[in-house]
Amino acid sequence: MDRVMRQEELQEVFDQLLRDAMGKLAGIRLARLETAPSGDVCTVWVKFERGFRSSLALCAQSSVFTRLTQFMTQLDTVAPGDVEDVTKEFFNVLCGQICSRLYQETKITSRFGIPAFCHGRYQGESLKEQFTLCYSSERNEYTELIHQIPAAE
Repeated sequence: MDRVMRQEELQEVFDQLLRDAMGKLAGIRLARLETAPSGDVCTVWVKFERGFRSSLALCAQSSVFTRLTQFMTQLDTVAPGDVEDVTKEFFNVLCGQICSRLYQETKITSRFGIPAFCHGRYQGESLKEQFTLCYSSERNEYTELIHQIPAAE
């Protein structure tokens, strides 16, 4: 039987999976905050193609994605194209974990599309933020995970 998740449950799932992935795959420890990132930020985002009608975006100061790339590639110097590619692959892995957990919780089969990357803060067309989870790294770098739903709902 399909089960609907309350927003608080969904936030808890996203929070746990993001912090675990950032720690294990990127070596970055995140702590929850109440403020959003500012300054030089980039965003990687994706839409659900099946199962749920929403999108997920990870917005962070550029230094977070650079550190993520350096950690995952084991290189001290990384090109901007590498940062984009590695960040999208990281987000793809995270979204796969999210789909798996959501299926365990709801029995709804879901699938994300291909992640996209942009400089700046992305806000999807015809979407509104349902909730945003804000974080700070151990180096005081800001990150946020944004769950967006269709604006008409």
